[in-house]
Amino acid sequence: MPRSMKLHASDNVAVLIEACAAGDEVQGITATQRIPRGHKMALAAVPEGEEIVKYGQIIGFASRPIAPGEWVHEHNVGLHDFTRDYQFSEGRRLTNRAPASALRTFRGYRRPNGKWGTRNYIAVLTSVNCSATAARHIAGEVERSGVLKNYPNIDGIISLVHGTGCAIDHQGQDYELLKRTQWGYATNPNVGGVLMVGLGCEGFQIPRWKEAYGIEESTTFRTLVIQESGGTRKTVEKGVQAIIDMLPAVNDVKREDAPASELMLALQCGGSDGYSGITANPALGVAVDLLVAQGGTAILSETPEIYGAEHLLTRRAETPEIGQKLVERIRWWEGYTARNNMRMDNNPSPGNKAGGLTTILEKSLGAAAKGGSTNLMGVFEYAEAVTQRGLVFMDTPGYDPVSATGQVAGGANILCFTTGRGSAFGCKPTPSIKLSTNNFLYEQMRDDIDINCGDILDGVSHEEKGRQIFEEIIRVASGARTRSEELGYGDSEFVPWQVGATM
Repeated sequence: MPRSMKLHASDNVAVLIEACAAGDEVQGITATQRIPRGHKMALAAVPEGEEIVKYGQIIGFASRPIAPGEWVHEHNVGLHDFTRDYQFSEGRRLTNRAPASALRTFRGYRRPNGKWGTRNYIAVLTSVNCSATAARHIAGEVERSGVLKNYPNIDGIISLVHGTGCAIDHQGQDYELLKRTQWGYATNPNVGGVLMVGLGCEGFQIPRWKEAYGIEESTTFRTLVIQESGGTRKTVEKGVQAIIDMLPAVNDVKREDAPASELMLALQCGGSDGYSGITANPALGVAVDLLVAQGGTAILSETPEIYGAEHLLTRRAETPEIGQKLVERIRWWEGYTARNNMRMDNNPSPGNKAGGLTTILEKSLGAAAKGGSTNLMGVFEYAEAVTQRGLVFMDTPGYDPVSATGQVAGGANILCFTTGRGSAFGCKPTPSIKLSTNNFLYEQMRDDIDINCGDILDGVSHEEKGRQIFEEIIRVASGARTRSEELGYGDSEFVPWQVGATM
């Protein structure tokens, strides 16, 4: 008999842990056809137009009559609007705090502004895509020179380049998002030194950016403009020298004991599958609860991928105003997708569907589990500095590089990323811990995965796995390298959000 799970008493579908064939018995029902692992089988007759229920929540509606034992997927499931009951703050509860005797520490870098880093990078930022090549050359030449071996407290030189900065409304939203993102990276506690490289004639002017934040040139902050430096070659020469001049100051730090309350954890899921909401995501939610109990912060994001689960978060909002702000962001996304001739249910991706996810509602209910069970303490705009401890939400796209870029700009100094299909991802300057949702993926991509959560399907509890994840967060925050760091991921995953028109 193939293994399966009925996740809630009110569910009318079961999730297949193992594929079944026609005639196999699943949850006391005879399967009428082959159903892949991670996918759903009907446990009862569902008339056309009636609700499909998983996790005790609506994940879609039968687009035609569905018989018991039938495969339930996109061929017989559709979506239409339905009313959600938000119940602002009615599920709010007191947050458990760890006693003083159970407070944890990690080995981090203390910054002058009081923040703590888990890494110590020099970042070469760019104001515009035109300076991207020069920035890459600068970082590459310093790395290849071998000089960093004399500065063991520096993790590396990273070139964080992007494809915008010009042909945008320099009074508009895209400019403001880029301005905020660049400042967030420049001040992220995992960055010890910054070189900003520009072209000179772009819309995103470095002097204007510096003026906005009161930035002064210093030992650990420098800027260069190609058109003022004599062209590309001379800019690269000057950039390499600028970084070499920074090295002693950036290296002049050491890891010290820091309270776990100084950790700000970004939460991401990508390449999700039918197991994501059953294994890795709820286990990560347990780790989030442990971190919040320590006084730390976790950032849940990817607004299109909590669509259909937002009513569960509004119940946990610390205040009704926080819950209402989350709903306002959902409404903005509905308008945004409509303006661009898209729909919110264009998500999940083909890979998500192959892994067993049928609708955005199903995907979102699983994704929201990453946020654990504590109160929602705040809702932040994209790349806005996160100033509230506890579980917070940041409005971002569901596209992982863009979403994580916003979280890091908000101050995240560590990241956990769950995947069921096998996303290849890293996020310099913030280390990314990869969690697999199933055993098959873990065996297939061991070099990319830090923790396997597939063994939850074999009897390991969410609580035990959550504690394992929390311990890995402490270990990585203290300097242990993740799989994605060993593979060199992270430079190309800097992708600021572009909202408006390209002019």
